[in-house]
Amino acid sequence: MKRLLHATHFAAEKHSNQRRKNTAAAPYINHPIEVALHLATVGNVTNEDWLAAAVLHDTIEDTDTSREEIAGLFGETVASLVCECTDDKSLPKAERKRLQVVNAAGKSVGAKLIKIADKSCNLRSMLADPPKGWSTSRQLQYFVWAREVIRGMLGHNQALDEEAQRILAEGISRLSHEE
Repeated sequence: MKRLLHATHFAAEKHSNQRRKNTAAAPYINHPIEVALHLATVGNVTNEDWLAAAVLHDTIEDTDTSREEIAGLFGETVASLVCECTDDKSLPKAERKRLQVVNAAGKSVGAKLIKIADKSCNLRSMLADPPKGWSTSRQLQYFVWAREVIRGMLGHNQALDEEAQRILAEGISRLSHEE
């Protein structure tokens, strides 16, 4: 429990100056906390390594945090999970998105559950308050792409799978009718 709280505090410090791209410009830290909460409440996940990695899942990708720093503070398992959830920002965006689809099925169970929770939270957020400037068409494209990513990670937690599929179906239906 202390390690999970430490991970949450660490992530809050690292993301302290970041905001979400939605119209509310919500503090970014709300997202990683929501991902961990989604794992715990929807997926009934209690594995502290997985929950800590969920809170930390964007630190390497979006801050100056290194893998070594996470491993030193939270252990090798957490660092490995965070790395599995991290996109290589040196690649073009289209390639990063393609690799998420291609690599989804090969991830560890813990990373799959974190990524399903991450995508579910992003999709739910997009329906409630989409990123500024995103057309309905762009939102729908994101949902269709996310469905492909999620498809490769299903089969390890029925509750997370069902919730992800429910959000996908709701979003695709709603956005298709708005176009």
